[in-house]
Amino acid sequence: MKGYVVCIYKSIGDEKLLKTYAEKAIPAIEKYKGNILVRGGKSETTEGENSPRTVVIEFPSFEMAKDYYNSKEYQEAHSILKGTVVRNLQIVEGSS
Repeated sequence: MKGYVVCIYKSIGDEKLLKTYAEKAIPAIEKYKGNILVRGGKSETTEGENSPRTVVIEFPSFEMAKDYYNSKEYQEAHSILKGTVVRNLQIVEGSS
């Protein structure tokens, strides 16, 4: 079954750093055959707290999504965000 990285941002402190992070994360996404399904864009919160940004990335499997997150390439990109964003990130398995 496919795996998904779902990231819901609570706050974004520095848009320029977020852009740099996103650019550096792309090679890792490609390496693990990820497909960005949602990246920002128009949204409407109908329940719970509002989020300024949501990202959903699809991978061929749950394991590949985990491998992407734990990869050296992604962790290097991720280090750019420390102290500038608050977010929830989950790796979830798709349904059959």
